[in-house]
Amino acid sequence: MKNKWKSGFILLLGINLLIIAVLLVFISLPPKDEGTKKFTAPKKDFVSFYVKSNKQDINKLIKYYIQKETPDSPINYQINLDDEVELYGLLPFFNDELKMKLTFEPEALDNGDLVLKQKSISLGRLHLPVPYVLKFISENYKLPKGVDIQPNKRLVYISMQQVKLKSDTKVKVNTFNLKKDDISFTLLVPVK
Repeated sequence: MKNKWKSGFILLLGINLLIIAVLLVFISLPPKDEGTKKFTAPKKDFVSFYVKSNKQDINKLIKYYIQKETPDSPINYQINLDDEVELYGLLPFFNDELKMKLTFEPEALDNGDLVLKQKSISLGRLHLPVPYVLKFISENYKLPKGVDIQPNKRLVYISMQQVKLKSDTKVKVNTFNLKKDDISFTLLVPVK
């Protein structure tokens, strides 16, 4: 009878040791990686942020940007976003000044730049050829870097990669639909 108890004790001790060994193995194994992803460093030198805005806020931003980038412009002008892009300014005409208003239809390009296609022009009561007025603006107005007026094509090309922002942040235009007040950008913030 001593052998049965001794054999039972050793068997029970072995089972307990086996259970403890299995538990130790499971505890020491790393957790299964089911839903978590490992962190990988970004492959590019920037991070992107999607920004959705409206005409009112963009108007404030444009006004600030024009004041900051063109403080010594000989001709005063302003830009307003309504159902189209409107440029207001004064043109010297002998000893007087003529009020000028140009309207443009904006189009966001796939590369993130913005094109403003000239839609209408009014210059006092005079009707001048559009290329002439656009050429005059490009030669006499101090325009921010990245703004290129192309008089013969009747458009203004805004290269967003050349628009200088703090910390070398870049802007890419995604949508620019003024009638629906749908304006969105991607900000590219450098991380190096």
